[in-house]
Amino acid sequence: MRVTVVGCGRWGSFLAWYADKLGHQVSLYGRDGSRHMEAFRRTRTNGLVTLPERVTLTARLPEDAEVYVISIGSQGLRALLAQHAQTFRGKPLVLCMKGLEIGTGKRLSVIAAEVLGAEQPVGVWIGPGHVQEFTRGVPNCMVIDSQDETLKNDLIDMFAGDLIRFYYGRDLIGNEVGAAAKNVVGIAAGALDGVHLGTLKGALMSRGTREVARLINALGGNELSAYGLCHLGDYEATIFSPYSHNRRFGECVVTGEPYDELAEGYYTVKALLDLEAQTGVELPISRAVYQVLYEKADAREAVDKLFRRSLKMEF
Repeated sequence: MRVTVVGCGRWGSFLAWYADKLGHQVSLYGRDGSRHMEAFRRTRTNGLVTLPERVTLTARLPEDAEVYVISIGSQGLRALLAQHAQTFRGKPLVLCMKGLEIGTGKRLSVIAAEVLGAEQPVGVWIGPGHVQEFTRGVPNCMVIDSQDETLKNDLIDMFAGDLIRFYYGRDLIGNEVGAAAKNVVGIAAGALDGVHLGTLKGALMSRGTREVARLINALGGNELSAYGLCHLGDYEATIFSPYSHNRRFGECVVTGEPYDELAEGYYTVKALLDLEAQTGVELPISRAVYQVLYEKADAREAVDKLFRRSLKMEF
């Protein structure tokens, strides 16, 4: 199968490595001038994965791919699809990012349908896993979901292997919202680490999942999705792992250390507050993260404020 991976960052380069390992004919696309692509051109490695010569590196999007696997920053998806609409339209797209659009709160599959048409075949590939662990042979479980049942089945057949056990998603709304929101919870976890309150991570996991479940339900999804691989199932990799960009970013915000890697939760929390306004569902953890990131609230005071909220039943 001819597979083009769009995006040559940490996750995109892994997906190219993984698709090649499964025997697909792989191209990795990155923009001219991309530091990631330049590193691959020089050495075939980014320090995490090494791509064999048979993986094509290109700054010109191939038009003959049978599947496009997209892994870029979520806020750039609409522009990417519009720029290459003629190439993408009608071809299966697999969205391997976790985010929501700022200003609208729209899911990424919705953006694809708006730009390319309602008939565009789109799937999402989400769930836990870090490049550093996969390349050491440590397996994990993930989810592929789509409104197109045939596409969903085809994608799982195409990408299932010894490293990844896939589950069939049954709730595109819940899976996309849950996957995006877990990055915000990851930032909250990092902030707790930064103020030496890591013991609260258990409570964060429980209440964070409940918060997201209520939102998913209000948006028309199945709230049980929040307790699956898209959200709760991804917490270990997001809240505790030393490889988690979002957790590390949250910790650095609190301690004042510089951090220059992409942390999707920084953008997603703004989109979640858009959804809070649209649905009326209270998102206290998300709002606290927003206040710390954008209003420069003190992290310890934000935790204290959550503790002072009115008492209520757990469920």
